[in-house]
Amino acid sequence: MIRKEAVKLASRIIGNAHIISANGYISRDLFETDDKETNFYMLGSMGLASSIGLGIALSNPKFRVFVFDGDGNILMNLGSLATIGILSPKNLIHIIFDNNSHESTGGQPTHTKKVNIGRIAQTNNYRVFQTSTKSGLAKILTKTKTLSGPIMIVIKIKKSKYISKRVEIEPKLIKKRFCGTLEKKARY
Repeated sequence: MIRKEAVKLASRIIGNAHIISANGYISRDLFETDDKETNFYMLGSMGLASSIGLGIALSNPKFRVFVFDGDGNILMNLGSLATIGILSPKNLIHIIFDNNSHESTGGQPTHTKKVNIGRIAQTNNYRVFQTSTKSGLAKILTKTKTLSGPIMIVIKIKKSKYISKRVEIEPKLIKKRFCGTLEKKARY
């Protein structure tokens, strides 16, 4: 399975839950396959999707928050795993799309062939699941609906030559529409 397929499947199963997507191809794939107001597309700040997701999860504990992260992105901010583990938001699901590369910056290798992100997360109080198939991802996402977080799902994916189009929404509008959905949910 390639990243775009995994992103599309995860987003469709998740539905209208809030998604913070890491910069690079993950945000592009999410925008191209399942744009919705509850998506927050990172257009910069490599490695910070997990920190933003944590803040949103802590300030909105009544609904689920998903972080779509890449292996390169989370390796840039491993400290966030410790912070998430200590604070233990029950509503945070952290999905890592791992293709062993910084694909959107030229395909340089990451260290996830030797560094086990799932094991690091487990050491930091996450429940961890791993898959490399569409059916496995669907089963895990269904199962996590009844579990408390923090949860990490590591999806081992293949590199792809396909590049999704850039996010065509201005950053201020991304923020405005995303925050609007938070305000709506907070009222109910």
